[in-house]
Amino acid sequence: MKFLYNHLASLFLVMFLASCMSKPMPPTPPTTSNDITGKTWKLTEINGKPIALKNPKSNPYFSLNMKEMRYEGNGGCNGVGGTFEIKQEMMRIKFNQGMSTMMACDDLETEQLFTKALLAADNYSVNGNTLSLNKARMAPLAKFVLQK
Repeated sequence: MKFLYNHLASLFLVMFLASCMSKPMPPTPPTTSNDITGKTWKLTEINGKPIALKNPKSNPYFSLNMKEMRYEGNGGCNGVGGTFEIKQEMMRIKFNQGMSTMMACDDLETEQLFTKALLAADNYSVNGNTLSLNKARMAPLAKFVLQK
């Protein structure tokens, strides 16, 4: 009887220790799909129309640096940059007038529309790898794809 008691006690101890060791891991916080910072976004559409570039290597893009609260990018020929404000939980954004280089380029129209869209945007939406910059509830000013 003593043997059975010791054996059962050992079995319960092993089961207890095993249950303590197999605690589920705490869930990892979900990644927010509205976090557009620290990524490079390449322009694909402006004012509802796909962009047509004379030089495909000159695709406009931008990225947001949260540490310095600055945006930087390229309009296709000239570098652009400045400060921005963002409220990710509300998906609101404001690009402040910044600086731009002033080189003469073949495709200044796309560059000007790109810069105008950045400065006019007051909110954004994300759908997968596509970012839309919007003004109020109107159609998107510009659409971007996540650059890999």
